[in-house]
Amino acid sequence: MKKNGHKKAKQPDPIPDNFSSIEEAAEFWDSHSLADYEKVLEDVADVKIDLVRSHFRVDKELARKISKLAQKRGVSSETLVNLWLQEKVS
Repeated sequence: MKKNGHKKAKQPDPIPDNFSSIEEAAEFWDSHSLADYEKVLEDVADVKIDLVRSHFRVDKELARKISKLAQKRGVSSETLVNLWLQEKVS
């Protein structure tokens, strides 16, 4: 402890320069808080993401379970399903 009675703040792990896959990025952010990196984040302009919107019907109970799992992981249901589908087709 410091002399003033406050604990020294732990430095967060460095953010990798590049992730080799979306799964690697997801694993990193599943175990790290974005709030710990506010001082090193930069605004980004003109980001373009190539997405295709497709809608699939899902059983109501399955959708509820996915939503709960996504909430526990701190991501949206859409993100979690996309990660799972990417793993499955890779």
